[in-house]
Amino acid sequence: MDSLVPLVVADQSVLMARIDALGVDVGRLPYTLRILLENVVRAAALGIGGAQEVGAIAAWEPSAEPRNEISFRPSRVLLQDFTGVPAIVDLAAMREAMHALGGDAARINPLLPAELVIDHSVQVDIFGTPSAMLRNAEMEFKRGAVCLPTLGTTGLSGFSSSPTEHRHRPSGEPRIPCTGRRGS
Repeated sequence: MDSLVPLVVADQSVLMARIDALGVDVGRLPYTLRILLENVVRAAALGIGGAQEVGAIAAWEPSAEPRNEISFRPSRVLLQDFTGVPAIVDLAAMREAMHALGGDAARINPLLPAELVIDHSVQVDIFGTPSAMLRNAEMEFKRGAVCLPTLGTTGLSGFSSSPTEHRHRPSGEPRIPCTGRRGS
């Protein structure tokens, strides 16, 4: 399946899956299936999965019982701290077990690039003054600095973390489009 075409975005060439090249009436599909179709077309063009998944989505009928399992392959996983920290702890426990069994603990990594966004609750320490917002933000960043260095140095391949302050700075904006390169 050869449906990937180059697309230049900000002087960078990326590959785009052309679902219109399939000859499928995409307009009749719900938006969620359009997203899934683009995902399986891109994966099939890269040699992952196959044309039968594309065909199953293209032949979707609203009244029919689903007969086919279709894989979803996101380009990355965004984790917020409430679910992300336990996931990192689980990976650390698996690495520890692998090491205890004499295996290579460095082989335990997320299967997809994963980004943990530290987004803890904002505590209000100061109020009723013109500088309250700025002072509260400074205190929030100091509190966040306690946990971020530990989570940012897990040694996991394909894992990164973003501190709370990146939500407020252009440098912390998400990368779109995702080029598929690990750690990019």
